Amino acid sequence: MAKKGGFDPDKDKVLKKWKSDETGLIISINQYGDGEPKLQIGPRILLKKDGTERAPMKAGRLSIEDVMWFYDMIDEIKDELSNLAQPM
Repeated sequence: MAKKGGFDPDKDKVLKKWKSDETGLIISINQYGDGEPKLQIGPRILLKKDGTERAPMKAGRLSIEDVMWFYDMIDEIKDELSNLAQPM
């Protein structure tokens, strides 16, 4: 049971997620409880030589491959986030 005012993992939801096959970068739209949906950049999940996934790691600095993939995805991500956000 979470402490009063503390983080409760049961309230943390991933609403939509995209992953770059090339770089392992994950972009997601998350929502905590009834809060506003927000964009998260990272983590990054790389593959081992045997093809299995390594443990997630921070996204860190983005390469040009990451930026180009994000650029190509931005309209879809923006539309999804707009659809999930509460009207002001």
